[in-house]
Amino acid sequence: MSSKQIARKCKWSLDFNTNKSSDLPAPPAYNPTVLINQTEVVKDQRLIFKRSWDLALGPLKQIPMNAFIMYMSGNSISIFPIMMIGMMLIRPIKAMFSTQVTSKMANGAQGTGQKLIYFLGNLSNVAIALYKCHSMGLLPTHASDWLAFIEPQIRIEYYGGGISFI
Repeated sequence: MSSKQIARKCKWSLDFNTNKSSDLPAPPAYNPTVLINQTEVVKDQRLIFKRSWDLALGPLKQIPMNAFIMYMSGNSISIFPIMMIGMMLIRPIKAMFSTQVTSKMANGAQGTGQKLIYFLGNLSNVAIALYKCHSMGLLPTHASDWLAFIEPQIRIEYYGGGISFI
């Protein structure tokens, strides 16, 4: 029995062992002579270009939100501000180490610029977190912070409620 006879016997069966594509009818509304529409290809390229720039500018768009969150967390040393600073430091550093993974879409002439913008945006987020650590007094910026025999820094002024106390 040949494959055509089996196919006629079982109406909905297909024999994939034969290499004849003429056995299968073309799907409805299929026209093999129609070429690919070039405007759709251009639109796809524009979409990829726009998406890669959105990915590159993502860290820069987070700067105002992160600055506001750091402002709202206050300068007191407690668990909430320290957790916020920890997340502010960890997320951009992880993103900087995975720049190659996230920049696979950044191809073409502007790929290096997009990678650079992405890296600088993450670096600026780290700078905001380090500034917050400095304003809270968590960074060792004076020699007495790590040497026991040096006297600690003496404050010249104290502020409280917008009033300077000398």
